Amino acid sequence: MTQDYDFIIIGGGSAGCVLAARLTENPDARVLLLEAGGRDWHPFYKMPAGFAKMTKGIGSWGWNSVPQRHMNDMVIRFTQARVLGGGSSINAQIYTRGNALDYDEWRQMGCTGWSYEEVLPYFRKSEDNDTYNDRYHGQGGPLGVSKPAAPLPICDAYFRAAGQLGIPFNADMTGETQDGVGFYQLTQKHARRSSTSVAFLDPARGRPNLTVRSGAQVLRIVVEGGRAVGVELASGNGTEIIHVTAEVLLSSGAIGSPRLLMLSGIGPADHLESVGVPLLLDQPGVGSDLQDHLDLFVIAECSGPYTYDRYAKPWWSAVAGLQYLLTRKGPVASSLFETGGFWYAEKDARSPDIQFHLGLGSGIEAGVAAMPNGGVTLNSAYLRPRSRGTVRLASADPKAAPLIDPNYWADPHDREMSIRGLKMAQEIMQQDALKPMVLREVLPGPDVRTDQDYFDYACRNAKTDHHPAGTCRMGSDESSVLDTRLRLRGIEGLRVVDASVMPRLVSSNTNAPTIMIAEKAADMIRADNGV
Repeated sequence: MTQDYDFIIIGGGSAGCVLAARLTENPDARVLLLEAGGRDWHPFYKMPAGFAKMTKGIGSWGWNSVPQRHMNDMVIRFTQARVLGGGSSINAQIYTRGNALDYDEWRQMGCTGWSYEEVLPYFRKSEDNDTYNDRYHGQGGPLGVSKPAAPLPICDAYFRAAGQLGIPFNADMTGETQDGVGFYQLTQKHARRSSTSVAFLDPARGRPNLTVRSGAQVLRIVVEGGRAVGVELASGNGTEIIHVTAEVLLSSGAIGSPRLLMLSGIGPADHLESVGVPLLLDQPGVGSDLQDHLDLFVIAECSGPYTYDRYAKPWWSAVAGLQYLLTRKGPVASSLFETGGFWYAEKDARSPDIQFHLGLGSGIEAGVAAMPNGGVTLNSAYLRPRSRGTVRLASADPKAAPLIDPNYWADPHDREMSIRGLKMAQEIMQQDALKPMVLREVLPGPDVRTDQDYFDYACRNAKTDHHPAGTCRMGSDESSVLDTRLRLRGIEGLRVVDASVMPRLVSSNTNAPTIMIAEKAADMIRADNGV
């Protein structure tokens, strides 16, 4: 196939769907969106509670981390989306942006144009917020942002428990201040998931200048004379080349984007030589600087049916499904992690450095033996890790899983702060406000007391918070992979647009910031190409 497009977007995830929708607003811009995964057709993709089914197979690549050498060689399931909508189709729908100081820090690191005041309009542009329309929030955008549809009384008890430790209630943690606990806003509309596939791509599908191909595995980016001129796809028993006239836009995520760059010969020369990939451009930063939030959790048994655990049983599951169909309420309308907050492990931290997610069940993702009355989970994560990891190729075979090494706790500071956050979560769960609903702590449990006990517990139970970033970082320095307009240094006509561009991981979930990055990138792409 030799058909030309102005833009080819590789990856139909949180960023790629936004790019496809925004660029095709100009009817003269011919855009091809390629997604390796399938359509988001399954009902689980639409139901908020479907998240619980997403991290172990459906819509995922099924990858794991390499053994974590600072955590007793623990291997962690590393869910990466493989479906239209990407992470926004399989995540817990939590809409957080990070702290304003995160973006001001980006600017201080040399990322001109990325300060908080400069990115705030792009956050607002996306939003159709069902509660707020003010300096911090917008209405009328494509993305549904909503308050929880089905909160439970245990959420209010959690707020009171945090208050007993001096942590205030915050009605809007994406507003003026991040500090405190509260209900998260969610990427939902009318109690249905508002992924970027639903919110951005579906309304654009009828445009004649947009072509969407799912099940399309890109093998490499084709570069000629120092310029990206197309992509090579797997096709039947062979391959096909599709040409581009303006730009290739790589939006395959913090793992997928560096992986494809390296398969295309763009990356650290010594590594590419070691796996047998012909070198096109020596760029040591590709696949480096991997950052992620590591999650540690407390699980407690409840004294009654105060969470959604009982709905895992077939009869109750059927009841919940019927309730959702009739009322858009109940457990199916819940993201299961719609309550949480931000607070301090270090008293002198410049902004909250611990994030909590209250899980309305016993483990949900982790999987814990059923308890008679069900359970409740409080996740904690240290938000500004100093450790840096890598994404590397296992071989030159595009079918091989990448080597994902977040390198958790390489810096001892991360370990100390993570365990402080876990202990804080334990304290919250032990407060008087929760005692009528919480019977006992199951994990970590009373036998975990010493620092070594906590370390061993973490090495058995920690998980990723699914927030990888930084592997194709932007910057004004020559060692950065991208310039501040997200153009790849050394190759013309090639841009990266996803969480991999973050020079430093934001202090929160990463889906909303990734959508913001794509909104801002779309304006840059149009300006640079006159479209």
